[in-house]
Amino acid sequence: MRARAVLLLLSCLGAPALAAAPAGVATGHPILGIWRLVVPGTECAETYRFRADGTTFVTSAAEVSESVYTVSAQPDKQGFYRLQDRIVKDNGKPDCSGNIMKPGAQVINFIQFHPSRTIFLMCADQTMQTCIGPFRRVRSEEV
Repeated sequence: MRARAVLLLLSCLGAPALAAAPAGVATGHPILGIWRLVVPGTECAETYRFRADGTTFVTSAAEVSESVYTVSAQPDKQGFYRLQDRIVKDNGKPDCSGNIMKPGAQVINFIQFHPSRTIFLMCADQTMQTCIGPFRRVRSEEV
């Protein structure tokens, strides 16, 4: 199931609003770069491009979207980075799970990196019970 679609439901349950503009991300943050998720049980893939300016570019099936995000500089005690994301543009076409995302949709995710920093899981909370992935690094340069 698509990460944003799963977590959008959680945002509707009271996740706090995000700031209007991205704050930027520190040089060397492990989230920066291009990541790919092959949706389990399908041949459909999603590609997430996390840029240092606090914006993302995502493709999923026919969908193309852009968002603004903030991410914690360091992981919490359980090893999770808090990632807040708000969609600002979407082409209105279905993603890998058939959902159509709407600009303004907001989510909070928790990212757990593998020690190699070449793989991460995206979780709805700070447990390993509600995660999707693995997202695999395609390119590590800051984009």
